[in-house]
Amino acid sequence: MMEPDRTYDTSRPAALELDGVSVGHGRHALVRHISFALAPGEVMALIGPNGSGKTTILKTIAGQLAPLAGTIALGGSDLRTLPAATRARRLAALFTARPRTELLSCKDVVDAGRYPYTGRLGILSEADEACVRAAMEATGTWEIRNRDFAHMSDGQRQRALIARSLSQDPDVLILDEPTSYLDIQAQLDMLRLLRERARARGMAVLCSLHEIDLASKAADRVICVHDGTASAAAAPDEAFTAARIEALYGLREAAYLPAFGSFEMDRREGAPRVFVIAGGTAGVDTFRALQRADIPFATGVLSPDDADGMLARSLAARAIFSEPFEPVEREQVERAREVLGCCEALICCVERFGTMNAANEGLLEFAKAHGIPCYRSAAHYLAHR
Repeated sequence: MMEPDRTYDTSRPAALELDGVSVGHGRHALVRHISFALAPGEVMALIGPNGSGKTTILKTIAGQLAPLAGTIALGGSDLRTLPAATRARRLAALFTARPRTELLSCKDVVDAGRYPYTGRLGILSEADEACVRAAMEATGTWEIRNRDFAHMSDGQRQRALIARSLSQDPDVLILDEPTSYLDIQAQLDMLRLLRERARARGMAVLCSLHEIDLASKAADRVICVHDGTASAAAAPDEAFTAARIEALYGLREAAYLPAFGSFEMDRREGAPRVFVIAGGTAGVDTFRALQRADIPFATGVLSPDDADGMLARSLAARAIFSEPFEPVEREQVERAREVLGCCEALICCVERFGTMNAANEGLLEFAKAHGIPCYRSAAHYLAHR
């Protein structure tokens, strides 16, 4: 798993700084009063629902849209005063729109990243060629350098366009949904590459991401964009609380689990039909399988702080919890037996019972004594319905 590297140099001037910036189209401000400083070597992610203004923010920073208010500074210089050639060398941007190409190879497209460094004829020097090759090898596109860009897969084109941005060797790299079109392994590889480049070259990276789990792994700080505002930049573990993510995306309570970095489907309402004995992570697959099968279930007795306990809060129709790190009390066992007695079956996901969950072994014995069918997994239960 990739962990955020927090060794970026905060002693240097900010690579990118926004002060009271409002962005939008025409006179209509879509997001107002955006302020943050992006340090050299730092990776920052914009998170928010579609239409919240993430792309508009990035296009404004890239100079494709004029800010409606405030100032944008690149390396301490007002972006509006920088010559176009200087800005092209110091800032690279990649958006989701695909360039129109005719008879251009993959390498031709990546070569364009070096044009800010060439003369009017656009002839690449040996140093330029070395930069292009290094970027293409890093993104896994050197082997397909002669392929017709227009006939490459979406994932290959995305990697080539990222290579083009990296070959530009900018101080600030702007990326709009850089993991689009990439499979899971390619997403992880690309984010790892961006972090390595940021750390090794002091390149600041600002990107928009839809995947909260990827942002939590790859970004040093995140900004949540929603309802015309941009939050203060914060570390992922501070920004991605359940309450904030649920408000950001208009989710029901307990739909987002920070510990899992995942969104959960709605729990099945109604009287529990199945009781699940779980603990640790033993019940995760069973909980989700029952939810997919539209079967309301109960579970217990669980610690609220282990993985099963946290997931049960989202998916279980009824959950009985014990005090963390304490033996299960008689009252909790009695409540669990009462619920179990009304269920049609029991699923025991636990293979062995220790001292702390010995009371749950008693629930298994209770089910057997009262003729309640017992199963070892959701698949076992569903196969015998």
